[in-house]
Amino acid sequence: MRAIQVRQFGGPDVLQIAEKTGVSVSDVQIKIEVHAIGVNPVDTYIRAGSYPLKPDLPYTPGNDAAGIITAIGKDVVHHKVGDRVYLFGQNIGTYAEEIICSQSNVYPLPDNVSFATGAAVGVPYTTAYYGLIYRGQAKPGDTVFIHGASGAVGQAAIQIANSYGMHVIGTAGTSDGIKLLQGQGVVAALNHHEANYLSALDELTCGVGPNVILEMLANLNLDKDLKVIAKDGRIVIIGNRGSIEINPRDTMGKNASIVGMAAFNASKEEMYQIHSGIYAGLADGRYAPVIRCEIPLSDAAKAHEMVMQPGGNGKIILLP
Repeated sequence: MRAIQVRQFGGPDVLQIAEKTGVSVSDVQIKIEVHAIGVNPVDTYIRAGSYPLKPDLPYTPGNDAAGIITAIGKDVVHHKVGDRVYLFGQNIGTYAEEIICSQSNVYPLPDNVSFATGAAVGVPYTTAYYGLIYRGQAKPGDTVFIHGASGAVGQAAIQIANSYGMHVIGTAGTSDGIKLLQGQGVVAALNHHEANYLSALDELTCGVGPNVILEMLANLNLDKDLKVIAKDGRIVIIGNRGSIEINPRDTMGKNASIVGMAAFNASKEEMYQIHSGIYAGLADGRYAPVIRCEIPLSDAAKAHEMVMQPGGNGKIILLP
């Protein structure tokens, strides 16, 4: 069985294809024949050794995949051999032809959804759902501003917010990104490289400001977010790559909240609710990840370079 292995933290070149011996499932585990693998920015942080939680070396990267169940332990419930599933979980080693994992990492994939689409769901849609609904407490009718909306999490958040009857304004940094957001049904798409782009929010929200801001790059934007958030608004920090200085007084007059999040902090009950919602959205077509490209598993290093390049829209999928 082929899999990517990382024997030392470092650049993309540490992603090496290797042969691994298959193992049997325990009583509570499931074996998956992998058909597609999702690549996420967090995979690159873990590989580089810059992520707070580091796996023991050597390890196989990956949190997202989709495939078919080929074996189950005797205590596994609600799953059977032959089921089409997608996977989501922290460091479960999805960059492989075959995976053995806990049943808590396995979710049903609707018959009308491709494996590539299933592999694009786990991290982006779980993160967007948890950030928007649970941490941001967004409600129907709210205006949601997504700062950096052209990435996989941002696109997922747009679709989820639209399905709940929210009004979405998003930003991107390229003309292709703007077109992508417009195609996703946002109220307005702003180019965050243009001067004074945030001034448009005043007219778009009738002077109120967005109720919820999903922030993908807090080290650049958090101070700006505090200037435009509505009274009693919530800023949810989903992504950050450094430090920033803010004036806490900017939160006071508006009763504004700044909340952090990591999808893996969701409770078991919240995770069940989130993935029940994701299944329904996939099944009826409301949720449809944009696939940027599909490349061989052996090109995992190339995928890690691509996923961190600015302006790349859509999900990168590895094929075993």
